[in-house]
Amino acid sequence: MFRFKQFSVDQTGCAMKINTDGVLLGAIAGEGNPLSILDIGTGTGVIALMLAQRFTGAKIDAVEIDVQAAITAKNNFSNSPFKNRLTLYANGFEQFFEDYPGKRYDLIVSNPPFYINSLQSPGAKTNLAKHADEGFFERLIISVANRLTEQGTCWLILPTDTSVLVKDLASQNGLYLQETIGIHSFKNDAAHREILAFGKNDTQTIADKFVIYSEPKVYTEAYREMLKDFLTIF
Repeated sequence: MFRFKQFSVDQTGCAMKINTDGVLLGAIAGEGNPLSILDIGTGTGVIALMLAQRFTGAKIDAVEIDVQAAITAKNNFSNSPFKNRLTLYANGFEQFFEDYPGKRYDLIVSNPPFYINSLQSPGAKTNLAKHADEGFFERLIISVANRLTEQGTCWLILPTDTSVLVKDLASQNGLYLQETIGIHSFKNDAAHREILAFGKNDTQTIADKFVIYSEPKVYTEAYREMLKDFLTIF
């Protein structure tokens, strides 16, 4: 059980445990006042829960293809103070979109599987959580492009090599890169992740940098500020 300030997250049966990628995406993704949100591959449900805390007027759908993770996420939603605004769908995103063709979203987020054509992790559940074939991101981007509202945005967190592929796919499918945030462990390190924001409007891309540690085991003030409403250590 991982306890946040306003909710708790049971991680039972989830191959992907709560990690820095997820909590950063949950704290950073979105802006303004999105009323309809979709979390693709919700895992434990932590990103959806963080978005529910941040955007108090939003209804949030979350999809999860792994059956046990979906059960855990649904329980986490039910035990949260935001339970009336969170809905879990135990499906992959493609089946979900087929089942609900009329749904559109102001904000779509995902911390997706990100290893492409790499050595598979031991264990089927971890493979499902971490690995994607090359066509996965093409299917994801095409689906997202069709389900965003006109002013809606899609936010993803990805390794830097995978983000190159996704940027290209987005541009091929009518989505414009609106913001990039390079995630660095230390200020002089190369970025190991990128948070990308896409939308239908062709705006000037904002490029930013986010550093996690000021020194080993010491978080930067920016990290502490970003997560102070969520993590009990701050």
